[in-house]
Amino acid sequence: MLKILLSGCNGKMGQVISRLVEQEEGIGIVAGFDINDSRKNPYPVYTDADAFGGSADVIIDFSHPDGLGELLSFAMSRKIPTVVCTTGLSGGQIERLHHASGKIPIFFSANMSLGVNLIIDLATRAAKLLEGNFDIEIIEKHHNQKIDAPSGTALAIADAISDALASRPAYVYDRHSSRKKRSAGEIGLHAVRGGTIVGEHEVLFAGTDEVIQIKHQATSKEVFAVGAIRAAKFLAGKAAGLYSMKDLVSQI
Repeated sequence: MLKILLSGCNGKMGQVISRLVEQEEGIGIVAGFDINDSRKNPYPVYTDADAFGGSADVIIDFSHPDGLGELLSFAMSRKIPTVVCTTGLSGGQIERLHHASGKIPIFFSANMSLGVNLIIDLATRAAKLLEGNFDIEIIEKHHNQKIDAPSGTALAIADAISDALASRPAYVYDRHSSRKKRSAGEIGLHAVRGGTIVGEHEVLFAGTDEVIQIKHQATSKEVFAVGAIRAAKFLAGKAAGLYSMKDLVSQI
Protein backbone atom coordinates (compact mmCIF):
# COMPACT_ATOMS: atom_id res chain seq x y z
CA MET A 1 0.00 0.00 0.00
CA LEU A 2 1.17 3.52 -0.82
CA LYS A 3 1.35 5.30 2.55
CA ILE A 4 0.50 9.01 2.45
CA LEU A 5 1.09 11.80 4.95
CA LEU A 6 -1.43 14.59 4.35
CA SER A 7 -0.34 18.10 5.34
CA GLY A 8 -3.30 20.46 5.71
CA CYS A 9 -5.59 17.48 6.23
CA ASN A 10 -8.35 19.49 7.93
CA GLY A 11 -8.60 22.15 5.24
CA LYS A 12 -11.13 22.00 2.40
CA MET A 13 -8.74 20.36 -0.06
CA GLY A 14 -7.35 18.06 2.62
CA GLN A 15 -10.81 16.71 3.32
CA VAL A 16 -11.49 16.17 -0.39
CA ILE A 17 -8.25 14.19 -0.69
CA SER A 18 -9.14 12.16 2.42
CA ARG A 19 -12.49 11.22 0.89
CA LEU A 20 -11.00 10.25 -2.47
CA VAL A 21 -8.19 8.17 -0.93
CA GLU A 22 -10.76 6.18 1.06
CA GLN A 23 -12.37 5.19 -2.26
CA GLU A 24 -9.15 3.91 -3.83
CA GLU A 25 -7.42 0.60 -3.34
CA GLY A 26 -3.69 0.35 -2.79
CA ILE A 27 -3.26 3.74 -1.10
CA GLY A 28 -4.00 5.08 2.37
CA ILE A 29 -3.40 8.07 4.62
CA VAL A 30 -1.35 7.00 7.64
CA ALA A 31 -1.41 10.41 9.36
CA GLY A 32 -2.26 14.05 8.85
CA PHE A 33 -0.66 17.36 9.83
CA ASP A 34 -2.70 20.47 10.63
CA ILE A 35 -2.66 23.37 13.08
CA ASN A 36 -6.35 22.52 13.66
CA ASP A 37 -6.67 19.05 15.19
CA SER A 38 -10.33 19.33 16.28
CA ARG A 39 -11.78 17.51 13.25
CA LYS A 40 -12.25 13.75 13.52
CA ASN A 41 -10.41 11.72 10.88
CA PRO A 42 -9.87 7.98 10.34
CA TYR A 43 -6.14 8.60 10.86
CA PRO A 44 -4.15 10.40 13.59
CA VAL A 45 -3.58 14.14 13.18
CA TYR A 46 -0.50 15.95 14.50
CA THR A 47 -0.04 19.69 14.95
CA ASP A 48 3.73 19.04 14.91
CA ALA A 49 5.05 16.87 12.07
CA ASP A 50 8.05 15.78 14.12
CA ALA A 51 5.66 14.01 16.51
CA PHE A 52 4.90 11.46 13.79
CA GLY A 53 7.01 8.38 14.41
CA GLY A 54 5.80 6.06 11.67
CA SER A 55 6.85 5.53 8.08
CA ALA A 56 5.41 6.96 4.87
CA ASP A 57 6.03 6.80 1.13
CA VAL A 58 4.99 10.33 0.14
CA ILE A 59 3.69 13.61 1.57
CA ILE A 60 0.86 15.60 -0.03
CA ASP A 61 0.88 19.22 1.11
CA PHE A 62 -2.30 21.29 0.70
CA SER A 63 -1.73 23.69 3.58
CA HIS A 64 -0.41 27.28 3.85
CA PRO A 65 2.79 28.86 2.52
CA ASP A 66 3.83 29.84 6.07
CA GLY A 67 4.32 26.18 6.98
CA LEU A 68 6.35 25.17 3.94
CA GLY A 69 9.78 25.62 5.54
CA GLU A 70 9.04 23.33 8.48
CA LEU A 71 7.41 20.74 6.25
CA LEU A 72 10.38 20.61 3.87
CA SER A 73 12.77 20.29 6.81
CA PHE A 74 10.73 17.36 8.09
CA ALA A 75 10.55 15.75 4.63
CA MET A 76 14.30 16.08 4.09
CA SER A 77 15.12 14.71 7.54
CA ARG A 78 12.92 11.64 6.89
CA LYS A 79 13.80 11.36 3.16
CA ILE A 80 10.11 11.40 2.16
CA PRO A 81 9.10 12.48 -1.37
CA THR A 82 6.78 15.49 -1.22
CA VAL A 83 3.99 16.76 -3.48
CA VAL A 84 3.60 20.51 -2.84
CA CYS A 85 0.11 21.65 -3.86
CA THR A 86 0.10 24.80 -1.74
CA THR A 87 -0.18 27.93 -3.90
CA GLY A 88 0.91 31.54 -3.40
CA LEU A 89 4.56 30.69 -2.72
CA SER A 90 7.13 33.49 -2.72
CA GLY A 91 10.27 33.53 -4.84
CA GLY A 92 12.27 32.56 -1.77
CA GLN A 93 10.01 29.59 -1.11
CA ILE A 94 10.37 28.43 -4.71
CA GLU A 95 14.13 28.56 -4.19
CA ARG A 96 13.64 26.44 -1.07
CA LEU A 97 11.84 23.86 -3.19
CA HIS A 98 14.78 23.77 -5.60
CA HIS A 99 17.17 23.30 -2.69
CA ALA A 100 15.08 20.49 -1.19
CA SER A 101 14.84 18.75 -4.58
CA GLY A 102 18.59 18.18 -4.43
CA LYS A 103 17.98 15.85 -1.49
CA ILE A 104 14.50 14.36 -2.05
CA PRO A 105 11.96 14.10 -4.88
CA ILE A 106 9.75 17.22 -4.97
CA PHE A 107 6.64 17.58 -7.14
CA PHE A 108 5.38 21.13 -7.69
CA SER A 109 2.99 22.66 -10.21
CA ALA A 110 1.07 25.93 -10.25
CA ASN A 111 -2.09 23.92 -10.90
CA MET A 112 -2.65 20.26 -9.96
CA SER A 113 -5.38 19.63 -12.53
CA LEU A 114 -4.30 17.17 -15.21
CA GLY A 115 -6.65 18.93 -17.65
CA VAL A 116 -5.08 22.36 -17.06
CA ASN A 117 -1.63 20.95 -17.66
CA LEU A 118 -2.87 19.31 -20.83
CA ILE A 119 -4.03 22.68 -22.20
CA ILE A 120 -0.62 24.14 -21.30
CA ASP A 121 0.96 21.43 -23.42
CA LEU A 122 -1.48 22.05 -26.28
CA ALA A 123 -1.05 25.83 -26.05
CA THR A 124 2.74 25.64 -26.29
CA ARG A 125 2.48 23.42 -29.36
CA ALA A 126 0.00 25.82 -30.96
CA ALA A 127 2.17 28.83 -30.10
CA LYS A 128 5.17 27.34 -31.92
CA LEU A 129 3.08 26.61 -35.00
CA LEU A 130 1.24 29.95 -35.08
CA GLU A 131 4.07 32.28 -34.02
CA GLY A 132 4.18 35.53 -35.97
CA ASN A 133 0.68 35.19 -37.40
CA PHE A 134 -1.60 35.09 -34.34
CA ASP A 135 -2.07 37.34 -31.31
CA ILE A 136 -2.18 35.49 -27.97
CA GLU A 137 -4.54 36.39 -25.13
CA ILE A 138 -5.12 34.50 -21.87
CA ILE A 139 -8.40 34.92 -19.97
CA GLU A 140 -8.88 33.44 -16.50
CA LYS A 141 -11.99 33.44 -14.30
CA HIS A 142 -12.25 32.68 -10.58
CA HIS A 143 -14.57 33.18 -7.61
CA ASN A 144 -14.93 36.53 -5.91
CA GLN A 145 -12.85 35.48 -2.88
CA LYS A 146 -9.63 34.97 -4.85
CA ILE A 147 -7.08 37.64 -3.95
CA ASP A 148 -4.31 37.36 -6.55
CA ALA A 149 -4.75 38.32 -10.19
CA PRO A 150 -3.89 37.09 -12.69
CA SER A 151 -3.92 33.57 -11.34
CA GLY A 152 -0.74 31.58 -10.91
CA THR A 153 -2.05 29.17 -13.53
CA ALA A 154 -2.56 31.97 -16.08
CA LEU A 155 1.02 33.08 -15.49
CA ALA A 156 2.23 29.48 -15.81
CA ILE A 157 0.45 29.22 -19.16
CA ALA A 158 2.02 32.50 -20.30
CA ASP A 159 5.47 31.40 -19.14
CA ALA A 160 5.19 28.07 -20.97
CA ILE A 161 4.11 29.80 -24.18
CA SER A 162 6.87 32.39 -23.79
CA ASP A 163 9.48 29.66 -23.43
CA ALA A 164 8.21 28.02 -26.62
CA LEU A 165 8.47 31.17 -28.77
CA ALA A 166 11.58 32.31 -30.64
CA SER A 167 11.10 35.91 -29.39
CA ARG A 168 10.18 36.49 -25.75
CA PRO A 169 6.87 38.39 -25.54
CA ALA A 170 5.93 41.15 -23.11
CA TYR A 171 3.06 40.52 -20.68
CA VAL A 172 0.31 43.15 -20.79
CA TYR A 173 -2.15 43.15 -17.88
CA ASP A 174 -4.09 46.37 -18.29
CA ARG A 175 -5.00 48.02 -21.58
CA HIS A 176 -7.13 50.96 -20.41
CA SER A 177 -4.13 52.91 -19.11
CA SER A 178 -2.42 53.07 -22.48
CA ARG A 179 -4.23 54.23 -25.64
CA LYS A 180 -2.33 52.51 -28.44
CA LYS A 181 -2.67 49.61 -30.82
CA ARG A 182 -1.79 46.14 -29.65
CA SER A 183 1.75 45.15 -30.58
CA ALA A 184 2.57 41.73 -32.02
CA GLY A 185 5.17 40.86 -29.41
CA GLU A 186 2.94 40.54 -26.37
CA ILE A 187 0.65 38.24 -24.46
CA GLY A 188 -2.44 39.79 -22.92
CA LEU A 189 -3.58 38.46 -19.52
CA HIS A 190 -7.07 39.18 -18.22
CA ALA A 191 -8.65 38.31 -14.87
CA VAL A 192 -12.37 37.97 -14.12
CA ARG A 193 -13.62 37.63 -10.52
CA GLY A 194 -17.17 36.74 -9.60
CA GLY A 195 -19.54 34.41 -7.81
CA THR A 196 -18.35 30.90 -7.08
CA ILE A 197 -16.42 30.18 -10.29
CA VAL A 198 -13.97 27.40 -9.37
CA GLY A 199 -11.58 28.17 -12.19
CA GLU A 200 -11.60 28.75 -15.95
CA HIS A 201 -8.59 29.31 -18.20
CA GLU A 202 -8.74 30.09 -21.89
CA VAL A 203 -5.92 30.67 -24.36
CA LEU A 204 -7.05 32.61 -27.41
CA PHE A 205 -5.04 32.70 -30.64
CA ALA A 206 -6.49 35.46 -32.85
CA GLY A 207 -5.32 35.56 -36.45
CA THR A 208 -6.57 37.02 -39.71
CA ASP A 209 -10.14 35.82 -40.23
CA GLU A 210 -9.79 32.94 -37.76
CA VAL A 211 -9.67 32.38 -34.00
CA ILE A 212 -8.43 29.31 -32.12
CA GLN A 213 -9.50 28.78 -28.49
CA ILE A 214 -8.10 26.28 -26.01
CA LYS A 215 -10.11 26.23 -22.79
CA HIS A 216 -10.32 24.39 -19.48
CA GLN A 217 -13.16 24.72 -16.96
CA ALA A 218 -13.11 23.22 -13.47
CA THR A 219 -16.53 22.68 -11.91
CA SER A 220 -15.29 21.48 -8.52
CA LYS A 221 -12.12 21.41 -6.44
CA GLU A 222 -12.07 17.63 -6.76
CA VAL A 223 -10.06 17.84 -10.00
CA PHE A 224 -7.13 19.30 -8.05
CA ALA A 225 -7.32 16.53 -5.45
CA VAL A 226 -7.36 13.87 -8.17
CA GLY A 227 -4.26 15.46 -9.66
CA ALA A 228 -2.50 15.54 -6.29
CA ILE A 229 -3.17 11.84 -5.68
CA ARG A 230 -1.96 10.99 -9.16
CA ALA A 231 1.17 13.06 -8.54
CA ALA A 232 1.80 11.17 -5.28
CA LYS A 233 1.63 7.85 -7.10
CA PHE A 234 3.99 9.22 -9.77
CA LEU A 235 6.51 10.62 -7.28
CA ALA A 236 6.84 7.65 -4.91
CA GLY A 237 10.11 5.86 -5.57
CA LYS A 238 11.55 8.57 -7.82
CA ALA A 239 15.12 9.86 -7.50
CA ALA A 240 15.77 13.26 -5.93
CA GLY A 241 14.81 16.10 -8.26
CA LEU A 242 12.14 18.66 -9.05
CA TYR A 243 9.16 17.23 -10.92
CA SER A 244 6.00 18.83 -12.29
CA MET A 245 2.77 18.02 -14.09
CA LYS A 246 4.72 18.36 -17.33
CA ASP A 247 6.69 15.25 -16.33
CA LEU A 248 3.52 13.40 -15.40
CA VAL A 249 1.73 14.38 -18.62
CA SER A 250 4.72 13.40 -20.77
CA GLN A 251 4.85 10.00 -19.04
CA ILE A 252 1.20 9.39 -19.89
